[in-house]
This record gives sequence, structure tokens and C-alpha cells, in this order.
Amino acid sequence: MSKRLSRLRISRSKVALAALAAALAIPAVGQDKPESILPPGFGDPTPPPSAPRPRAVQPVRPEAAATPVVPRPAAPVLAPTLPDAPDAAPSPLDAPTPTATPPAATDFAAFVRADMPAYARRSLDRVGVAGPAQGAMGTDAFGQADGRYLETLMRRLNPPVASRWVSIALRRALLARVDTPRGVNGADFAAERAWLLVRMGESVGARAMVQAVDTEDYTPKMFVATMQAALATGDPAALCPAVEAGANLGAERGWILARAMCAGLSGMPAKVKPLIDQARRSRLAGGVDLLLAQKVAGAGQSGRQAVTIEWDDVSQLTSWRYGLAMASGVEIPDTLLATGTPAVDGWRALAPTLAPNVRAAAAELAAARGILSSAALIDLYSAIDAGDDQSIAEAGIARDLRAAYDANDVAGRADALKRLWDEPKTAEGRYARLVLTAGAAARLPQTLEKPDVDRIVASILSAGLDPRAQRWRDKASRGSDAWAMLTLADPAEPVASYDEVSAYAGANDSDGLKRRMLFAGLAGLGRMSASEVERGARTLGVRVGHEDSWTRAIGKAALDHEPGTVALLSAVGMQTRSWRGVSPEALYHIVLALRAVGLPGEAKMVAVEAMSRL
Repeated sequence: MSKRLSRLRISRSKVALAALAAALAIPAVGQDKPESILPPGFGDPTPPPSAPRPRAVQPVRPEAAATPVVPRPAAPVLAPTLPDAPDAAPSPLDAPTPTATPPAATDFAAFVRADMPAYARRSLDRVGVAGPAQGAMGTDAFGQADGRYLETLMRRLNPPVASRWVSIALRRALLARVDTPRGVNGADFAAERAWLLVRMGESVGARAMVQAVDTEDYTPKMFVATMQAALATGDPAALCPAVEAGANLGAERGWILARAMCAGLSGMPAKVKPLIDQARRSRLAGGVDLLLAQKVAGAGQSGRQAVTIEWDDVSQLTSWRYGLAMASGVEIPDTLLATGTPAVDGWRALAPTLAPNVRAAAAELAAARGILSSAALIDLYSAIDAGDDQSIAEAGIARDLRAAYDANDVAGRADALKRLWDEPKTAEGRYARLVLTAGAAARLPQTLEKPDVDRIVASILSAGLDPRAQRWRDKASRGSDAWAMLTLADPAEPVASYDEVSAYAGANDSDGLKRRMLFAGLAGLGRMSASEVERGARTLGVRVGHEDSWTRAIGKAALDHEPGTVALLSAVGMQTRSWRGVSPEALYHIVLALRAVGLPGEAKMVAVEAMSRL
């Protein structure tokens, strides 16, 4: 790898630290100074309050004068409704999920050994992992929204969502150190956030969230979330600080088996066999589930227990099987991995125990979903390029990436980019390659002969590098995809009339959806007058003025200046794997609300993403 690209490399010893960085809003991997996944100016932190809030004081509602006004165009619209989904997180062994804990938290101190002085205890009035300085949202991200309402939205959300940038904004909200909303217990609210992060594929962030609550304050819901986060990270040892309380609670079979695993990991083999035998006799678990627990327990006994795992009779990958297999170094067959949820791709992308070439395919999907940054993906392929085995397919991708940066001539760099862009067969895979190559595309000179301007601009903007993308303005012909994306990304670009939208004639738009998306994005960004919005809505049939429960909810959150609630409701409105499942009306309301709560960078990137992914 040349000197320029080799600077992006990451040593294997930094992988564990890089995984935590990848869980935050600035998840660059292996750099002396973390490189934000957000472009300059995104998510600039607001000054923190001069003094912490006293315990049990509710967040203060913003002054009315500072509240942004969300315009309501007169034209009529469809917007998504809340989907039906399970009301609670399934446990790894299909045990029942506990109900929510009331605001006055149940006292679990009787089950948990207090091992810290009272002054070191953390308050449940404000719980989270990061603050604005680390790229997360502020303490009042959810404002005065009712906690039970927020928990219901989180529980019913079915990730992954269509937009990479909405997913990034949602992660910033979920990881934030926020004031506990009214009506819920702080540990329960943290548990709901952790469980949603697990389902998004953000395993490292989920583990950090459950660790932000003292075990003395664990509730039944937090025990379930802790189990899921530990399994998603392949780290059953994370269960040990709360294992006795979890097992005594009796609501989760996994915690009873965790007692045996923690005994083995703690070097107490005499306790392991009776606990495993008891689980077998009581039919607590059997087959591969019990064998995996036995194998993990044996790992702490210098390998004295030889346990062989056979997957032949296993038809479904569960979080229990995934987590314990990862912890014990058991390879999971590809056919079984294919039965897992999309979240497994994120878990594997962030798993430091997997070899870089094994992580590569999952990491590309994770980058397309906002879990990894472009820099993190480049680092991964740099590690593959530096590896000994150059015959694997991933090594060929790494060589093309190196050529995209350092080929002897500009044409060679452009050809390498074209090979990387043309290879994937799925829409998500093609977008992942745009994210991977954003830095290389940004280095191409505008003097390139016959450039693929549409994909060059889409690649640069996939990483939020809009100032560099604007250099291609003169090369983007009016009405092209690149012209549309650059118009959306440039807030200084005047759009005087609907005629600009009607001039769009981009690729792959036989049904006119991309033109409607362009209109919705410009209208939501406030780049068209009210009369032109009405004209466009009537001509294109985009009913931006229609109201339903979702549009009213996201509009109210915007008026109340609640960026966390807006990010959550934006994800609710994009519960589809494909951008073709997102309506222009939903895009309009999402862009409008993000801009109103002080997230204009995310707003324009979501609008651009709609054009680049259709």
C-alpha cells in the first residue's frame, strides 16, 4: 500500500478500541485523532449547562421564541403509520420478557452485592454513554416527551431503516447522556435504548449503554437488555457482574446458564459441572444451546472440557448461539448465518475476534447502514492488503482500492473506482462501495477525461464531503443525477421555481419517483417558495399537506425542538430496507423536521441519499 493510503491503516491491536469509536457519531477507526463520520459543521455541540441539574428535576421546555416554525404547505399526503411489532425484546432462549418497571424503581439491592460507596453511585436521572463533545446529542434531546411513548416507539421500530444518515442521527440520540423522560424509570429507558441499538447492529454501543447503569439499579428489563448486548458482542463475561441477581430473578433461563459460564470463566471449575448437570436434568436447555454454554464455561479451565459443536441439526441462528459461538471461537456456517437478522451483519462488522477478510462483507453492509464510517472501512481493507494471503477475493478489492488512490495516472485511478462500483450485484452493496471509495473519489481532478460524474458525486456525498463534491458543479449537466444531488447539498443554490425540478431527467427514473423525491427534498429544505411548493405538489401528486398520526407526531417534536424524538420518528417513517419503500411525503416531513431541530446537515444528506440510492 502506498504511503498515502498506508496512513489509513489500522493495526490489529487497535481493533477493540476502534469498535467503541465506531459506535459513536464519530466512529473513525485507528487514528490518532478520531475522524468524524460527519462532515465539518455537522452536529456542532451546543454549550453544556453551567451546572448539572438537581436530581429528579424534569427538562426545561425551550422558550417559545426560540422554537423553529414548521411550515405547513396547503397541498394534501400519505405518510407511514406505526407498524405492528412485538411489544418486548425476545430473550435468547425464548423466555418471557419482563414487564416495564414503574418510575419508582423496584429495589434489587437485595440481590446485588453493593461493591461501591454511595458517593460513587450513578444517578438514574441522567443516563447515557456520550455527550455533545463526543458527537452525541445534548441532555435535552427528548425534551418533555413522555417516556412511555418514546419506549413504545423504540420497541416497535424494525431496523434497519432505509437511510444511512437517519440511522446515524438515531444512534447519536440513543447513545446520548440524556435526562430521563417523565413517566419511566431511568434504567428501563436505558434498557430500551440498548435493545434498539442491538437490533440496529450497534452491538458495541448497546454494551456501553447497559454498562452506563450500576448493577444495583438493574430492573427486569435491564437484565434482558444486558443479556442481549453481551451476546451481540460475543462477550458472556460481561454478564458476570450481575449474574447472581439475574439468576435469582428467575425470569430468564440464559442468566441461570450464565452462572455456570461465569463460574468457569472465574476459575471455579468445581461449580461448573453441578450447574450444567442441573440445567440438563431440569431441561433448562439442551442440544447445541447447552453445549455452547458448557464450552464457554470450559474456556476458563485451561481447556479441560473438550466440547464439540455440530451445526448439522441447527436450522436457526439465535442471539444465544451467535454470542456463545463467537465467545468460544466456534465457526458458524454461512448457511446458518444467513438465517440471522440483518443486525448480525453489524455485530460481525464490529467483532474484533474475526479476521479482517471474514468481516469484510458484513462491514460493507454496516457502512451502508451507517454503523461504520468510510475511514473505518478503508482501514479494514488496508489490513487485508497488508495480510499474507493475497489470493482471497477481499485482497483483490483491497488492491483496487489502493489503485483508486495511487495508480500512476488519473485514468488508472478512475478505472479502479469503476471496477469497485460495478462489482456488487445488490443496491445496498453498490451504495456500500460508494461509501468505501468516497475519499478516493474526492481526490480525482476535474480535468479527468469522460468522468462518471454521477457516481463520483454520489460517492463523495455518501461520506458527507459536500464542499469537495461542489467542485464538480461545472461538470454536472443540468437535469442529471449529479446536478440534482449538488443542488440539494448546496444551501446557497437558488431554486426559484418548480421549473428547476421539472428539468430533472436523471437515470433510472421511468416512474418519476426520483423527480418526486427531488421535489420533496427541496421543499423540505425550504428552498422553494410556498406557491412553488403548492404548484409542485399539485403537478407531481406529492401531498405534502396531508396529516396523520405520524406527521402530527414528527411535526410536534420539531416544534418542541426535540432532536432525539425527531430522529426516532424519522426512523419510524423509514422502516424499509429499500428506498423505493420510502414515500416522497415521508421524505419531505423528515427533512423538514431535521432542519427545524437544528440538524440541517443531516437533513440535506438524507435528501441527497434519496437521489443516490434510487
